[in-house]
Amino acid sequence: MLLSILYVIGITAEAMTGALSAGRKEMDWFGVMLVASATAIGGGTVRDILLGHYPLTWVANPEYLAITCLAGLLTTGLAHWVIKFKGVFIRLDTIGLIAFSIIGTKVALNLGLHPSICMVSALVTGVFGGLLRDLICRQTPLVLHKELYASVAFAASGLYLVLLAFEISEPVATIVTLVSGYLLRMSAVRFGWHLPSFHLESDDPLH
Repeated sequence: MLLSILYVIGITAEAMTGALSAGRKEMDWFGVMLVASATAIGGGTVRDILLGHYPLTWVANPEYLAITCLAGLLTTGLAHWVIKFKGVFIRLDTIGLIAFSIIGTKVALNLGLHPSICMVSALVTGVFGGLLRDLICRQTPLVLHKELYASVAFAASGLYLVLLAFEISEPVATIVTLVSGYLLRMSAVRFGWHLPSFHLESDDPLH
């Protein structure tokens, strides 16, 4: 139940950030709903396709698609408020990221897959929605060069798996992972933590 509630919060926040990106590209309402939905449920869709997990989450639960489309449309009228309360949405997005990571891990676990694949499943679930948003909007993927984001999803999944391996109950493992992942992500935002970047000045691969 807790994960389901956090999932809805997460896809709503993700959909609204996607709608803002669509607005910056002056898309029509259909474009707004498309980008909002791709941002919110795209990661889970890619995960399910890669793992052969059918039906897709939003096909089995069409209300999720309705929520993302509605959140996208509402953002067109509330954009200034969304931008004004950016800090709140960063926190909601972080909660969604950790929830997506745990859900992605659980989907792979239920399929009997190796722990490393479970962590990849978490990464795909948490990150690919943002990648799809940025690709559709033709902008540099933010999740690959800003503060810790993709690595937070990966770390959260690893922590969740370790807790389960030590026979910690699933509800406790979920809460501990949520709190730890949230604190890690928000600390990264606060202090600008990021992984080392690769900068190549020359366009010529031989020089």
